[in-house]
Amino acid sequence: MSSRREDPQPAGPAAVPAVLDPLAGVRADGDPRTDVYLTGTVFLDIIFTGLDSAPVRGTESWARGMGSSPGGVANMATALARLGLRTSLAAAFGDDHYGEYCWEALEEGEGIDLALSRTVPGWHSPVTVSMAYEGERTMVSHGHEAPPPDFAFDGKHAPGCPPPTRACVASLVPGRREGWLGCAAARGSRIFADVGWDDSGRWDPADLADLEHCEAFLPNAEEAMRYTRTDCPRAAARKLADLVPLAVVTLGSEGAYAVDGRTGESAEVPAIAVEALDPTGAGDVFVAGFVTGTLADWPLADRLSFAGLSAALSVQEFGGSLSAPGWAEIAAWWQQVRAYEAGAPGVMRRQYAFLDEVLPAAYRPAPLARAVPTIGFRRPA
Repeated sequence: MSSRREDPQPAGPAAVPAVLDPLAGVRADGDPRTDVYLTGTVFLDIIFTGLDSAPVRGTESWARGMGSSPGGVANMATALARLGLRTSLAAAFGDDHYGEYCWEALEEGEGIDLALSRTVPGWHSPVTVSMAYEGERTMVSHGHEAPPPDFAFDGKHAPGCPPPTRACVASLVPGRREGWLGCAAARGSRIFADVGWDDSGRWDPADLADLEHCEAFLPNAEEAMRYTRTDCPRAAARKLADLVPLAVVTLGSEGAYAVDGRTGESAEVPAIAVEALDPTGAGDVFVAGFVTGTLADWPLADRLSFAGLSAALSVQEFGGSLSAPGWAEIAAWWQQVRAYEAGAPGVMRRQYAFLDEVLPAAYRPAPLARAVPTIGFRRPA
């Protein structure tokens, strides 16, 4: 097992192009070099869109659109990096063309620090085919678990204790403890977590023991209600706030609701209505937006609004990771809202007024990379 890069070229946060820094107002001497650490599995995503309905057995369906991009934990890592957070990802990459593409897209394209990642010789990249239709998606995946690294909990490599960082993002697996979370929390990292679907059907709150290390838990409404045995997502959020300082429940087309168990404060914001092209990765983008606002010390309602906006912009592009918006897209959206509501400021103008202080007057960074039909194209000479 080896690092992909053997040359001394700079990687990660030091190599990130100049972008808007949402944490500029809170940075101080002695702060960790890394803003957010995360670990998980990187997939190569192949996305089909423009399907009128689900594929029918025994027939051939043609999609009007197709895109390829890094997926899995790369969705969250890219969303964080595009919002200006110095992001470190620890993951295994396949020793194949897909793995090479994903590594270069994340490190060179997005400025994500992969110093804690590794290439596994002879292990092929996991692949997911995602089909988007009727506002939903169906996925088929294939892959094998990567061999464990030769190192663990030595303070230098994942899955050991990550280096000092402002925050960590974790996807909890029901019934499985993540040993590195306690180590990271003890070092002062703020832990944000979501959770995967409980295939066992247990939905036992005891399976979420790692919440003891977390500052915020961000399940969707169905997950929250099942774990709390409630029939109302807002009641579920209030119960979850007994287990974790900050409970955030996403409500789909209704928006999001959050309860701060430390102060008793709650906030609810509506969703932004958009025409969704592909919902892949929208939940990851929501979490990234919320993490950004939290680390920047924004009010709770503003954090929810920003997270919802980030997710709404993402579903209008192909794929998971490369659909994540950057500050240019956020600035363009805000300019449209201000122009539309210039005469009589409406709900959106009031809800997102905080962006006036976050965004420069004319923010125009380079265009973002987007998913392409296939990888390996050779540009004409």
